[in-house]
Amino acid sequence: MGLALYNTLTRRIDPFAPLAPPRVTLYSCGPTVWNYAHIGNFRTFLFVDLLRRWLEASGYEVYHIMNLTDVDDRIIKEAARRGSTIEALVSPFITAFLEDRDYLRLEPAHDYPRATEFIGAMVRLVERLLENGTAYRGEDGSVYFSIAKFPAYGRLSQLDRRELKAGASGRVSSDEYSKEQAQDFVLWKAARPEDESAHAAWDAPFGRGRPGWHLECSAMALDLIGQRFGTRVLDIHTGGVDLIFPHHEDEIAQSCAFTGESAFARFWLHGEFLSVRGTKMSKRFGNITTARDLREDGVDAGAIRLLVYQTHYRQKLDLTDEALAAAREGARRLGAFALRLEKSGVAGASEAPEFSEAAAQLESDFAQALNDDLNAPRAVAALFDFVSTGNRLLDEGKPPGGPALDAWRWTDRVLAATTRAQTIALSADSIPAGKESDELPETPPGDKASQERWAEDWARQRLAAKSRRDFKAADRIRALLLAQGWEVRDRKDGAVEVVRKG
Repeated sequence: MGLALYNTLTRRIDPFAPLAPPRVTLYSCGPTVWNYAHIGNFRTFLFVDLLRRWLEASGYEVYHIMNLTDVDDRIIKEAARRGSTIEALVSPFITAFLEDRDYLRLEPAHDYPRATEFIGAMVRLVERLLENGTAYRGEDGSVYFSIAKFPAYGRLSQLDRRELKAGASGRVSSDEYSKEQAQDFVLWKAARPEDESAHAAWDAPFGRGRPGWHLECSAMALDLIGQRFGTRVLDIHTGGVDLIFPHHEDEIAQSCAFTGESAFARFWLHGEFLSVRGTKMSKRFGNITTARDLREDGVDAGAIRLLVYQTHYRQKLDLTDEALAAAREGARRLGAFALRLEKSGVAGASEAPEFSEAAAQLESDFAQALNDDLNAPRAVAALFDFVSTGNRLLDEGKPPGGPALDAWRWTDRVLAATTRAQTIALSADSIPAGKESDELPETPPGDKASQERWAEDWARQRLAAKSRRDFKAADRIRALLLAQGWEVRDRKDGAVEVVRKG
């Protein structure tokens, strides 16, 4: 079975095929960089990352665009509050977003267009819509899109079931507005004093101003795929469910009215919300959790990815302490198995038939799951089935070979949900070895090998302290190691593991 995806446009799971195989054009609505992106935002970005990784694992050549919204109502309002320009406001948050992206192992998009870099493309789009009569100048000097001139309006969000409002009485200039009724939406906002003071206004033939939020994505996507591939239709457009209306509905209207095409994107994929203990994440409830919060708490990215992928992207996900703890243990278990498998695999050695069977089953179950509308929970289950079988076979002394290692690495590249930690295990009889504590530096050397020796020497000192019941010294060494990114785990057999996180 080939890849099939739930298409919001058709409300069904459709077989996927790109317009120009093997190329796939993928556009993701990225962050509005007026603050740190929270983990709810990254839930959507992680679903897109899984989509991209699976497309590439399936042999497609993906061209991925993720926009950075660096001018909109919220950004201008925040810049005014701080007395700064929009550029000064957003720059550190763009840097933070890219750092969070790398922490969460998101594959970098091929292009991260910033709205302010595509003003020319936006002006051209508005000019064309004014020429063909689908846009008009309002009495406030702004330019609006007339939804009455676009009969297909409402198809994505199924707004045909609601009353459509158009014209002056149903016009809206805000970037975000009522989710219940369609209104003529703003394409270009006439410049206001606060826009000018924030350096958020540009000259245009139809008046000085700045783009509306909905206009930005259309102009950037069309400009980039048009220049690179000469096409005006995306294969896949993604975002959160909250963007279906009005944002994506408006994107379709203005894009199709501009290009004359019947579609802006052939597949529309939307991820569900992440809540915190049953409550939607929001400043109002004081439950905003950012990626950097989790990183500072020492949560491995593999645990977050595992937590997200244990729920289907079209189902709501509840973040609780218990769920996160379970995901951390699951990711640690995957990491421990990965280390064991890699150490047990001998190049050129024949593989036990049972391992070959397990590897083939993993590949088959994993592919079937993800081809079925990215059913990540089933893919995760297949992975843990392989871990259980693999650990049993290793306990029985049966060797894994190339196919088992290849199957594991293939699935791990797609999910990337393994705790990437290095473990140093020391038994109680190794206490005498190593330097004395007064000879050891408090901080590790720069190179990786020396860092490992440093951690091992301090772990030996901790074992020695415990053996003489100097628990105060043992706790101090644990804290010292933890401060340098090494977690100490005491085992029931008296041995200790020192695990480097990250």
